[in-house]
Amino acid sequence: MLNIDELKFDEKGLIPAVVVDADSKKVLTVAYMNRESLEISIKEEMTCFWSRSRQELWRKGATSGNRQHIVNIMADCDRDALTVLVRKDGPACHTGADSCFNDYVFESDKLPNFSLEGLMTLIEGRKTEKKEGSYTTYLFEKGIDKILKKVGEECTEVIIAGKADDKAETIYEISDLVYHVMVLMIEMGISLEDIKRELASRHVIDHKVKQEKMTK
Repeated sequence: MLNIDELKFDEKGLIPAVVVDADSKKVLTVAYMNRESLEISIKEEMTCFWSRSRQELWRKGATSGNRQHIVNIMADCDRDALTVLVRKDGPACHTGADSCFNDYVFESDKLPNFSLEGLMTLIEGRKTEKKEGSYTTYLFEKGIDKILKKVGEECTEVIIAGKADDKAETIYEISDLVYHVMVLMIEMGISLEDIKRELASRHVIDHKVKQEKMTK
């Protein structure tokens, strides 16, 4: 664990802090901290920055309520920049947007930007704005029983592929299963964040159990 004394603040006593959403891993904003604001952030486990325009400490969410709860703070290899992993209570941007980063300067056509969040949004769109000929829309129209049947079928396919020790086929079938599970999630109003929070809580419990076993 690094000591604050090992960090390299610039000539104005500041260090850039890249704030990242702990769940989506999306960059929320870039702000600056001085030693005092960093110490406050660590003590309160909530982001506190130094406002260069107002020349004063700035606790994120003090007036808006959009606080950022700190998961961890990491320094880069040169010790002159930080990433701050947070879980937020509301929008990160003063405009009301989820993130301050929304306007593309460049986007490659050769390397599409895939994410599970993006796929969930696409699947949700097939439910709210039905598209003729869409298999996803078809599943939503047939309802929960059809969706559950497909989830069960894909589970079986994963088992068969895994039992055959066929890695490529298992990857293919797991992908099918994940897709159909995501359709089920949308149908039931379950978000990726819900699943991440549940898994995170199990990780904490598992960690505590391991500690207890080690002390016995």
